[in-house]
Amino acid sequence: MLSLLIWGPLFGTALIALLPAAVMTPARARQIALVVAAGVLLWTGYLVMQFDPNLPGLQFRESLSWVDSLGLTYQLGVDGLSLPLIVINSLLVLMALVATDLNLTRPRLYYSLVLILEAGVAGAFVAQNLLLFFLFYEVELIPLYLMIAIWGGAKRGYAATKFLIYTAISGVLMLAAFFGLSFLSGSHSFDYDGLQAQALPMATQLVLLITLVVAFGIKIPLVPFHTWLPDAHVEAPTPASVLLAGVLLKLGTYGLLKFGFGLFPEAWQLIAPGLAVVAVINVLYGSFVAIAQTDMKKIVAYSSVGHMGYVILASAAATPLALMGAIAQMISHGLISALLFLLVGVVYSKTGTRDVTVLRGLLAPECGMPLIGSLMIVGVMASAGIPGMVGFIAEFIVYRASFPVFPIQTILSMLGTGLTAVYFLNLVNRVFFGRMTESLAQLPRIAWRDRIPSIVMVVLVIFLGLQPDWLVHWSKSTTLALSEVNRTATALMLPDSEP
Repeated sequence: MLSLLIWGPLFGTALIALLPAAVMTPARARQIALVVAAGVLLWTGYLVMQFDPNLPGLQFRESLSWVDSLGLTYQLGVDGLSLPLIVINSLLVLMALVATDLNLTRPRLYYSLVLILEAGVAGAFVAQNLLLFFLFYEVELIPLYLMIAIWGGAKRGYAATKFLIYTAISGVLMLAAFFGLSFLSGSHSFDYDGLQAQALPMATQLVLLITLVVAFGIKIPLVPFHTWLPDAHVEAPTPASVLLAGVLLKLGTYGLLKFGFGLFPEAWQLIAPGLAVVAVINVLYGSFVAIAQTDMKKIVAYSSVGHMGYVILASAAATPLALMGAIAQMISHGLISALLFLLVGVVYSKTGTRDVTVLRGLLAPECGMPLIGSLMIVGVMASAGIPGMVGFIAEFIVYRASFPVFPIQTILSMLGTGLTAVYFLNLVNRVFFGRMTESLAQLPRIAWRDRIPSIVMVVLVIFLGLQPDWLVHWSKSTTLALSEVNRTATALMLPDSEP
């Protein structure tokens, strides 16, 4: 059942890339990509309906021997941690394809890369073998690099190369930690279930865990490893920015919880206070830098740096509610950031600029953007944590769960919510209100193809804000099981005289 999430998009890629050009026209390539992405989304919905949220362990498991001499096996499974991320991956790939420019160059290559990206991300979220996870983690690197390098902006070469170098370093560090774990534990397999990480000396666990934190911290990204993200977003085409912010950053937080917290619960307790401090730095740094930006894409990019800090804070707290909040924040950020990048892309395509010091009055009917402006206001409100939207629910759970464990860090992180309102309201006020300049009057008409993805995102943002159980229902048992492992590890670390 899970293999279809991987091999379905790859089959679509083969059709688009290998059929003769006379048969595979740009329009037909787009149609095949949309049909495949829609089919994957429907299949994901079927998996959700078949998923039992009361079971904390893996479901729909698949196991095949592959390269046994290396410990590489085809092990797949899904739990409450990975299921929501698989859903958002399938959804955002379809939305990104719908929002793709019909007149882009080299369409067959483009649609093939998007489907490969979907397969790689889905494979990473369901892989239960460390080497298999690494392979899928690296697979997604090439499509996104090419999407930035070929269809990006003026400095696309620099941004794509920087993204490639940072992500490659992330992969090398992760692989080194995986090999170290397998070698030092005496295991001949890289299967997740068979690893005995907790049997290692604490000093060894700390070295391996910190290596993983740095590896996944580059992907999240954590300050100071974040500098590739704004450059990549600014130069990437809109669909690539949607997938980068909405899905690919979550590979870092997912890996941190799955392979960091899941394999090293005792060592995690020792570094948790430091992670909470890093979370505060991410939140405040991302927010303050966003305030100083004039490029709409950079504002949204730095907001991602800040909002991923909430995931780190909740992960450091590691209570059942905190882990649930971390998952909720991943989904919330995925939806909201995708919405904002879609809207910024529409503004840029119609006006030719993203400079907030140039744009004025786009909410005026003469500009033809009243709907886009209204959707942007909703997205900004959601990102700022206004009640009734998914951003509020996710951040409230994070704060409520993290405060008893890290009260000072939580209070400092809460400042980020207020700062988010500052830089996003400043963006909306400058771009959509005020006196419209003559050069912005009678802009090109906005097609419904450009509006539909944003409307879908807004509906989900409001629906999950009003019905938050749909956001956390699938993860309750998994987060409880993870926190029990953490609680047991904490108890083992306490002196015998303590309760």
